Amino acid sequence: MRAIVIGSGVGGLSAAIRLAAMGLEVLVLEKLPDPGGRARVHRAEGFTFDMGPTVITVPPFLEDLFATAPGEPRLYPDFPQWEGLPHTERYVKLVPLDPFYRIHFPDGTHFDYNNDRDHLLSEIRRLAPEDEAGYLRFEEAARRIFQRGFLELGFTHFGSLLDLLRVAPDLLRLDAVRPLFSFVKKYFQNPKMRRVFSFESLLIGGNPLSVPAIYAMIHFVERNWGVHFALGGTGALVRGLIRKLEELGGKVRLGAPVRRILVRGGRAKGVVLEDGEVLKADLVVSNADYVHTYGELLAPEDRFWHSDLRLKRTRLSMSLFVAYFGFKAEGDEGRRLKHHNVLLSERYEDLLKDIFVRKALPPDMAHYLHLPTLTDPSLAPPGHHAAYTLVPVPHNGSGLDWGALGPTYLERALGYLEEAGYLPGLRERLVYTHFITPDYFQWTLNSHLGNAFGPEPVLWQTASLRPHNRSEDVKGLYLVGASYQPGAGLPSVMMSGKMTARLIAQDLGFFQKPKEAFA
Repeated sequence: MRAIVIGSGVGGLSAAIRLAAMGLEVLVLEKLPDPGGRARVHRAEGFTFDMGPTVITVPPFLEDLFATAPGEPRLYPDFPQWEGLPHTERYVKLVPLDPFYRIHFPDGTHFDYNNDRDHLLSEIRRLAPEDEAGYLRFEEAARRIFQRGFLELGFTHFGSLLDLLRVAPDLLRLDAVRPLFSFVKKYFQNPKMRRVFSFESLLIGGNPLSVPAIYAMIHFVERNWGVHFALGGTGALVRGLIRKLEELGGKVRLGAPVRRILVRGGRAKGVVLEDGEVLKADLVVSNADYVHTYGELLAPEDRFWHSDLRLKRTRLSMSLFVAYFGFKAEGDEGRRLKHHNVLLSERYEDLLKDIFVRKALPPDMAHYLHLPTLTDPSLAPPGHHAAYTLVPVPHNGSGLDWGALGPTYLERALGYLEEAGYLPGLRERLVYTHFITPDYFQWTLNSHLGNAFGPEPVLWQTASLRPHNRSEDVKGLYLVGASYQPGAGLPSVMMSGKMTARLIAQDLGFFQKPKEAFA
């Protein structure tokens, strides 16, 4: 039996590995000349830049994936217990980061965020002593949401509204459906602490003002398993996943853009490439953007549930402007900065409204500044750093002309890093720059309107209200990745890969042995 996976993102590769372990003949098709999707790598002049995700959490998910073997796709248990990462270390080396993030405020203060409770309390006492008791109450509330929302329900595929209604009373009892920022405000008085404990939803494309408070669980996802970095960059992780897939007999074909999913009698039968080549298959898994999959890859006559009107009404996540730059090191960068840095602006709520609601380019910027050469100097030539700074911006529904704006915005972004004192003398030290805009997400990654994370994770696009991993329109068509359940972010797309493979296994009658056989 043959399975075609459209797209070589982490979610697509995760599903492909499990399908190959089930004994299917797996072919992954990638439009671009290099793999990874959003996790691609940009290399130039001796610098290596991860183009997308850099925050790796829940290493046991990777260990579970790398431990797959022929006949053992490890579809259960959901959260295997591991001591160490022996299988992962065959493919990629992970190193823990401390702090996870240094969160910088415009007044020059900062908050070092990690998973040590005593350290977090000391940081709170240093910046906002009035919020120490509030944190303890927040901690308990977030722990309960994490227990129910992540540990117990994280791998649940919500295939119908009834599935959501069954758990709705629990979510209401946990206060997990009110907006995250409103939830955080219940526990913290200080504006700085409200930002510290709400910003993380932005890492998965969610506006803290509108995503449900179930995303407070991110605090305990990181508290439980830490934040890690793959030596060699996230690209090294992608290479490890491809190596694992190939060991299981799967293949990856690069430079193979898909034009259409073939459907015969209401069932997926393969794909047609842009050059007209037809590739037949017994099932198809799309790791592509939701609107692109249903709106472009499927013919209109092959879909009913996912109509043009439904696609048009989908609320999409924001996009990103990302500047990649190499510069001469002065040797003291690690004093001011850490591996992951969040540079907050004076505004918070209004800035978020500009990006998500007004679809306007804000006059100010908030940055996520990634400086991986503090951890892995091999990513740059000797005496240099490789970095990127990521600025949330509206998706292309804004009508902004990034062809004209891009170079100026690059100057603004890098100028801010210098003038605000994060990287003094940066412009004189620059030796390489490159940038991407929402146009990259739209035209290179086929992400509708240049969204960076799929449908925005608001309440009415969560759980069963988020696009499903098994198509309602076409039998034998499955979906995986950030656009689908459970959502965006590296842990979630790996979860998505396992959930989708589990649905396929159920449909194929793969479970002839008890679940425990896969533990």
